[in-house]
Amino acid sequence: MTVRVLLADDQALVRTSFRLLIESEPDLEVVGEAATGAEAVELARSTRADVVLMDIRMPDMDGVAATRAISADEDLAGVRVLILTTFEADEYVFQALRAGASGFLGKGVELSYLLDAIRLVAHGEALLSPMATKALIARYLATPDRTSAPAPELKSLTERERQVLVLVAAGLSNNAIAEQLHVSPWTAKTHLNRIMTKLGARDRAQLVVIAYRTGHAHPGA
Repeated sequence: MTVRVLLADDQALVRTSFRLLIESEPDLEVVGEAATGAEAVELARSTRADVVLMDIRMPDMDGVAATRAISADEDLAGVRVLILTTFEADEYVFQALRAGASGFLGKGVELSYLLDAIRLVAHGEALLSPMATKALIARYLATPDRTSAPAPELKSLTERERQVLVLVAAGLSNNAIAEQLHVSPWTAKTHLNRIMTKLGARDRAQLVVIAYRTGHAHPGA
């Protein structure tokens, strides 16, 4: 299956570089380019992209607001957003996750890692690596945000599902969770899907938010 990618960045040179890189891969295709957040939202609707590679700082509408608009649109339920950020813009990390982003990367990431990230996000995974980025997540998720919606109740989760939630918040992959709990990767993924269904979470990134907001995960744990 070819992954359809929409590029959203206000710098034409950056978009061109990403297009050349992405289209060099047989399973990836660039279906549009946006220079503003508003354009990104409109193109997400018209191109039916699988993944939007979204810059944070753009004119008209920034990447966080554009991500929020895409996530709130029921017609775009299958569109995933991968935020590109820098440590200088790390104040946006928490906002991006809560807006519905499936992950984020620093712009200095290795090109091969970026390509793998697009594929992972397209298949419903969330990108919470490398370790420095996970540390940022922990820091920002630990900061109370009184403007956000209340955290969901976790009473519906089984004890094993709570264990999986904690491991997801720690940044473990499905295979790593399976090893930790001595189950198969398929079983770990089944638990994960049930947790997302019960909590109304879009992906792993939102599960991390929920884990921190409900006190099931803590910075440095």
